[in-house]
Formats: sequence, structure tokens, C-alpha cells
Amino acid sequence: MQRVEVRVLIVSLALISSWPASAHHSFAMFDKEKSVTLDGTVKEYQWTSPHTWLYVVVKADDGDAQEWKLEGHAPADLLRSGWSKSSMKAGDKISVVIHPLKDGSHGGQILDATVNGEHVGNAHQGLPP
Repeated sequence: MQRVEVRVLIVSLALISSWPASAHHSFAMFDKEKSVTLDGTVKEYQWTSPHTWLYVVVKADDGDAQEWKLEGHAPADLLRSGWSKSSMKAGDKISVVIHPLKDGSHGGQILDATVNGEHVGNAHQGLPP
């Protein structure tokens, strides 16, 4: 009986150790107390795991172009919220609501988006905070 228990233990440990590591960072770098709306042009939209990325070019008050790097949830989560790989493409006009980075640099967490006048979907609908 001990041999069976040892074998089960060894197999269990082997399976657990081969389980893919799910390294995940927190969203603590975003200021959840602030929401900012950016109006600009999509430079690039990356539908990638574990997070999607949106690069938007925004005209600053002084007329200079600023590139913003915006992080979204995982594609599987966004699909449930009405987003898709084809929700936007380079050159599209976008209005995107974000939680900005706490350090003030040009980045943030995507909350909501309107592309070419069409609402995409709530990027957080049904997702954990």
C-alpha cells in the first residue's frame, strides 16, 4: 500500500510542477481614483495574452503628438465584454477612457472606448476590479 501512495505522490508532484506558471502583475501602478479621456488616433492594437495593448497618438495642448501606451485585459475577458481582435486598427479615430499611470507618464489602463464613433464595449464589464 505504501508503494501506491508514494507513486501517487510522485505523479501528483510531477503534474503540479509542470502546471504552467501564471505570473501576473497587479494593476497597482494605475490611479484608480482618476479617469481620463484621450482623443486620438490608433497607432497599433495588440490582441495578445496575457494583456492587450493599445498605442494611441494624442495631440497635446501645445500641438505636439504624444504616444500613449494603454493596457487592457486578456483577450478572453474582453471578448465577453464586446471587444474583438478587429475592434480597432491603425488609423482609426478613438476616444478612450483610462485610469492613468500614477507616475504621470503617458500610459494607463483601458476602461472604455469609442472607435470611429462606435462604442466598443466596457473593458471591465463582468471583470474583477
